[in-house]
Amino acid sequence: MIPLLSINQFLAKAAPEKTDSQEQQQFLQAASNIIADVQKDGDQAVRFYIEKFDGQAPETLLVSEEERKAAWDQVDDEVIRALQRAADNIRDFHRKQLNNSRMMQADGDIISGQLYRPIDRVGIYVPGGTAVYPSSVLMNAIPAVLAGVGEVNMATPVKDGEALSPILAVAADIAGVSNIYRVGGVQAIAAFAYGTESIPKVDKIVGPGNAYVAAAKKLVYGDVGIDMIAGPSEVAIIADESANPIFVAADLIAQAEHDTIARAFLITTSRSLVEEVDRELVKQCEVLPRKDIATTALQEKGASVVVDTLAKAFDVANKIAPEHLEIQTQDPLSYLSKIKHAGSVFLGHYTPEALGDYFAGPNHVLPTSGTARFSSGLSVDDFVKKTTYLYYTEDALREAGDDVVKIANQEQLEGHGLAVTKRLEEK
Repeated sequence: MIPLLSINQFLAKAAPEKTDSQEQQQFLQAASNIIADVQKDGDQAVRFYIEKFDGQAPETLLVSEEERKAAWDQVDDEVIRALQRAADNIRDFHRKQLNNSRMMQADGDIISGQLYRPIDRVGIYVPGGTAVYPSSVLMNAIPAVLAGVGEVNMATPVKDGEALSPILAVAADIAGVSNIYRVGGVQAIAAFAYGTESIPKVDKIVGPGNAYVAAAKKLVYGDVGIDMIAGPSEVAIIADESANPIFVAADLIAQAEHDTIARAFLITTSRSLVEEVDRELVKQCEVLPRKDIATTALQEKGASVVVDTLAKAFDVANKIAPEHLEIQTQDPLSYLSKIKHAGSVFLGHYTPEALGDYFAGPNHVLPTSGTARFSSGLSVDDFVKKTTYLYYTEDALREAGDDVVKIANQEQLEGHGLAVTKRLEEK
């Protein structure tokens, strides 16, 4: 079911996929047109595009406090408890990421330091459509609230003007979301980026979406901040002969059921494991509700490769820089130092990626398509700004002045040098 390839073939298939330039231009042009309309016509344009793509527009874009409160009675108590436990874990993990403003130098004549300040207002986008994603609410909103963001606004689509899914409202309350808006797609990104009569302009937009949402985030970047441009979700599993083929297959399927373009890779030192995993994939997919999606993804986007050593396996994984990396080997903790590039790592036979998706604490908003080579998953840091400060006395400036002037003159920016020498001229 999942193709077994040579190393070169495997690396070629696992390389970041390039979106056809013509197709990408279509996404960008469509998003650009919607953004321009929302900038011009505000709520009127938002409602027009809701009706065009999602059916009847809701009576009000903002979800009322009464509706949010009523949602708690519509969600099973056990599900609520599960969400609360997950939120506690996410808070505990992200709270340890917080940094305090600090002074770097203080010797009397020179003082320097760095201020940490939260962003004033953010917008989190929670995709909808055929499924609801309360985990996305928790993962995006909790770090923002912990960072001290003053207002956390959430946008998510609903179909045909229906009420918001109750579980999303409950998750938003648990996470500390300030306002929820029933709007999705490019129109939601545009409303967050530029503001409308009903939806306030934000300073940063986070959260995943489809290709049009990704294009919209790319277009508005610069007017607002964004977290990342997310591509297809992916997992790479490094496994040795100790791995259980049932577990490996289940984790490949868990990734593949996301979408037909989801990417699932197996890197192993055991050829027999590949054969056993392949048999398990067929067996497990047979009873999967999203069988067709998972099967297509595994066959068309998935791949396996057999390598001689675990050292080579990690070399291959680092070349891929996967969003999720599972290490199903003996003594997995001993291999942490081998990992150079990965969004998030799952160690051992009893640590499925699903733990990270929903519950354990680390964030599930992660870099995809090889971007883990230079970027990181969502964290508290995404919701704070760092401002440096500096204080020099006259004596300290005299000590540094000549060097500043020499460098300024080399750059032919004599005015910079004058800003120093004018202060140091004899009076």
